[in-house]
Amino acid sequence: MSKLQHFQKYKLSYEIGLLFCYFFINNSLLATSVIMEGQRNYTVLPFQLWEPFVWEYSSAISAVILFPAIVQLLKRVPFSWQSLKLSLLYYFLASVVFSLSHVFLMVSMREVSYFFMSGNYNFGDIWFELFYEYRKDLWSFIFFIIFIQGYNFIISRLQGEASPVAQSEDESENDSESSNIDRLLVKKLGKEFIIKIDDVEWLESAGNYVNLHIKGRIYPLRTTLTNLITKITDKGFSRIHRSHAINLDYVESITPLNSGDSEVKLINGKILSLSRRYKERFKERL
Repeated sequence: MSKLQHFQKYKLSYEIGLLFCYFFINNSLLATSVIMEGQRNYTVLPFQLWEPFVWEYSSAISAVILFPAIVQLLKRVPFSWQSLKLSLLYYFLASVVFSLSHVFLMVSMREVSYFFMSGNYNFGDIWFELFYEYRKDLWSFIFFIIFIQGYNFIISRLQGEASPVAQSEDESENDSESSNIDRLLVKKLGKEFIIKIDDVEWLESAGNYVNLHIKGRIYPLRTTLTNLITKITDKGFSRIHRSHAINLDYVESITPLNSGDSEVKLINGKILSLSRRYKERFKERL
């Protein structure tokens, strides 16, 4: 397995690990900087050594908790330059909600931490502090959006993105979905590759995309699983779960479970859940 294939297989784990490492290192530096500046300006520190770490880590943990919400915002309400004013309004309101949520989580964690340390945390004048925190949270909100968009762009170029061969650049997405999909055009690192739909082993729903799994590689196709499966059912594909479908030619075995669901094992060793909802249709297709 190549490094790219390993990354594709454990992509979510890599992303979570990277996110935690960034916040841990960044906020550890901020906490130690507060301590060093305090030692520079005061003979006796006006706070306990553990306090800056509570301040910074509570902020970091709150941001990590809210980070997936920003990812979902970009998926569900993509920023549109054609509707600039409306997009700015949506994202401004989202930044306010982000800041209020961040402050609530952060202050709650600090209150709990100070309680266990027999201390007393004072947030200060609420309106002044909310404005103070919003200034910082707005910049963090913008940075997260830029980072997520940039990251997605780089990943799409590295792993490739598929589209139906019949789709021209000026065709709409709806037009492409209405065509009979037989082959896919994969654009990757400035090159174009043709792959057969018959070579796709299984499909995985991922928001506005469907991940095509082909010989250990993953290619995202901009469509929904429902739309795609209606176009390729006659190619030997069957939906077995609300989140994935399979190529029947790659089925190795089926194992019933006590819950009424089943497990489908593919030739490549991948095991997927067969939901009761799709079981009868799946048997008919077999």
